[in-house]
Amino acid sequence: MGTRAIKQQVLGLLQQDDLAGIETELARLQEKELVNALFSGICHSAEQIRWHAVSVMGSAVARLAEQDMEEARVILRRMLWSLNDESGGIGWGAPESMAEIMCRHEGLADEYIHMLISYMRPDGEEECQDGNFLEHEMLQQGLMWAIGRLAQYRKKHLLVRGVEHDLPPYLESSDATVCGLAARAIGLLGRTEGIGRLRELAKKDQRAVRLYNQGNFSTVSVAELAALALQKLQEVG
Repeated sequence: MGTRAIKQQVLGLLQQDDLAGIETELARLQEKELVNALFSGICHSAEQIRWHAVSVMGSAVARLAEQDMEEARVILRRMLWSLNDESGGIGWGAPESMAEIMCRHEGLADEYIHMLISYMRPDGEEECQDGNFLEHEMLQQGLMWAIGRLAQYRKKHLLVRGVEHDLPPYLESSDATVCGLAARAIGLLGRTEGIGRLRELAKKDQRAVRLYNQGNFSTVSVAELAALALQKLQEVG
């Protein structure tokens, strides 16, 4: 089957509702062929195709890593490059896909999670630069989702790098999705940084946020996400 035909097959399957069925069907393809097609999916304008592509990218690259770790690293580096200003691209879907991959493969998380975190941080002084701050709000949306996703599977990796201190500024975002997903990530991390702002948001912020979780879509308010975060913090505390 040619590259174009594989891409059409993959995008067609990603439109379906059953994520588990999609993953089972696409697992029959060679990982490298599948991943190349999925790059068209993670930046697709259709919500269901885009998010299903992110999920399948995670499982596909994790399988690839078990066969050839260096090939999996190439995929992660390709995503990192897409977020670089010099790439000429924008990097749609890259933070989300990187997170999904790292949730499914601890070895890749060990190697690359610090790079994903760097996109939350501004550049430092020249001799100790470690930040690659993403200014575009749509990329910040993906980044906040990514941190929340990793908080479910790689919490220790995040906390040891102090991510809880990077999240509160995003609670001030004028973008509802960035703000809401930052609140969600704080709750999942179980740290109280930003708790005062969370209380404010839980009282009054009714802006809508579209939320994706492993094949399921929902629309919630920023207030609901902040309230849920506060509940989780109370449970931890």
